[in-house]
Amino acid sequence: MKETLSIIVPCYNEEAVINESYSQLKNVIDKMTTIQTEIIFINDGSKDSTAEMLSKIASNSTNVKVLHFSRNFGHQAAVTAGINYCNSDLALIIDADLQDPPELIPDIIDTKNRDKANVVYCVRDERKGESIFKKLTARVFYRTMNYLSEVNFPLDTGDFRLIDRQVMNEFKKFREKGKYIRGIISWVGFVQVPYKYKRNPRFAGETKYPLSKMIQFASTAMLYFSKKPLKLATGLGFTSVLIGVFYAVYAVAGKLFGFTHALSGWSSIILLIVFFGGVQLLTVGVLGQYIGILFDEIKDRPEYIVSKKENF
Repeated sequence: MKETLSIIVPCYNEEAVINESYSQLKNVIDKMTTIQTEIIFINDGSKDSTAEMLSKIASNSTNVKVLHFSRNFGHQAAVTAGINYCNSDLALIIDADLQDPPELIPDIIDTKNRDKANVVYCVRDERKGESIFKKLTARVFYRTMNYLSEVNFPLDTGDFRLIDRQVMNEFKKFREKGKYIRGIISWVGFVQVPYKYKRNPRFAGETKYPLSKMIQFASTAMLYFSKKPLKLATGLGFTSVLIGVFYAVYAVAGKLFGFTHALSGWSSIILLIVFFGGVQLLTVGVLGQYIGILFDEIKDRPEYIVSKKENF
């Protein structure tokens, strides 16, 4: 019996690229005769013609399945749905924008078989078509994550990766709503090996990760995988107390021994007020973020809602 593979493709407003993406995936699949392959597209509440285009593809291809969300729930929710609905031995996660080349899929599978791995994570050896700012922020993000987290994550990787059934089964046990999927898969463990590749520029359309979403994604990843921001806030609070104590001792001693005057030091007092106020606001903000996460998790709302399934 042939091994089975599901290619999971999250889509949001991808009308400019979806046909080409399917065409390239189909060309790869047609050449893979030793493994039975299907494609699972997840329409993440697209507002353009992506839904209609995916339905047309599914109506002409029995090995193409489509999940339609009731609205936009986000990239990580779309990938989660793809894994949850996957019944294959293997799953490969790839975006629709063709920045991650579909023609690498057979080689990735060969890497998994050769190294007897549970996960093959794809490392961006070169990032074509991306701005210096995007490359710099990505570099800073991954290294900051490794510093803050209790688990080391592979550097310069995205969700483009191959996972086996054992990892999928463990992944389905995770109930948190604000998922950082590449972090969870790294956290799960098992045998994980890298696969280096050159990332292409986006084929068409616009990126779905502007700066605001990148910041939101980064904050979710850090807060869900690390308690160090709380420790940092505590450290800042302790430091501010020490500064306050030393300054109070200095002010009292200066008054007693005459090397300060009551009317002098206005600038330093204002500076200290601003400093202490900033530390307090920062600490409250960090606590607020964690409380917000608890609030979202306690509500226990579904991570996504599927309004329509095709070819399932």
